[in-house]
Amino acid sequence: MKIGIIQHRCEKEVAKNLERIEAGIREVAQKGAELVVLQELHNSLYFCQTENTELFDLAETIPGPSTERFGRLAKELDVVIVTSLFERRATGLYHNTAVVIERDGTMAGKYRKMHIPDDPAYYEKFYFTPGDLGFHPIQTSVGCLGVQVCWDQWYPEGARLMALQGAQLLIYPTAIGYESSDTPEEQERQREAWMTVQRGHAVANGLPVIAVNRTGHEPDPSGQTKGILFWGSSFVAGPQGEILYQAPKDEDTVAVIDVDMQRSENVRRWWPFLRDRRIEEYDGLTRRFID
Repeated sequence: MKIGIIQHRCEKEVAKNLERIEAGIREVAQKGAELVVLQELHNSLYFCQTENTELFDLAETIPGPSTERFGRLAKELDVVIVTSLFERRATGLYHNTAVVIERDGTMAGKYRKMHIPDDPAYYEKFYFTPGDLGFHPIQTSVGCLGVQVCWDQWYPEGARLMALQGAQLLIYPTAIGYESSDTPEEQERQREAWMTVQRGHAVANGLPVIAVNRTGHEPDPSGQTKGILFWGSSFVAGPQGEILYQAPKDEDTVAVIDVDMQRSENVRRWWPFLRDRRIEEYDGLTRRFID
């Protein structure tokens, strides 16, 4: 399968971001992409650096303007698109939601981000209600997609549940970057850990992983921090964790990566992790901590 990824800087004007994204989708489609994956909350700046009720105005319904726009584009270009939107479900009820658009322009399904962080410059609990759709892959014309969002990528449980339900790819739209006060060495450890944990999901489940992150510096509107320097590094890993492609840290990048889907079948035959799971001994995983 040919997979297109679009890593880019975001700016305040939503219209300009959408123009950039559309140009990227057209470029990868022209290069033969069948599936296009976008970064987390790609329509706007990463607004969660502060807690501001006015920023709820960025949210939209699903279906809504973005799903209609990307639906038209998917149909025109004959591609499946994985988007990441700020969902307005009801007054006072919002989600961080990935929507998969089928190549005929219809919605194949959606996933609401389950794990919601709350850290300096990442005040997502203020904006997002935890997802209530569970961990379920989305069936499309290009395969069964195990889509999650950003902070979900640190948790092996979601990846496993997606794999157990037949996901053929694990996909993570992402917005993550450096804390300016950390040393360069600590910053690099964090970036490497981010890649390593997701490569671990690929190995443990015998599936390719696609992670698409934003890049560029976005200032903190409050001035309390020096903002976030998003570390880019979007990548595609194969079912043994092998890096098939990695984008630069600090450049807008549009790329198409050819992923051999048959390889997952072969890897799972060599390493039958699902066969050897001791499911009767895992009941403790449903507890917060075992005292």
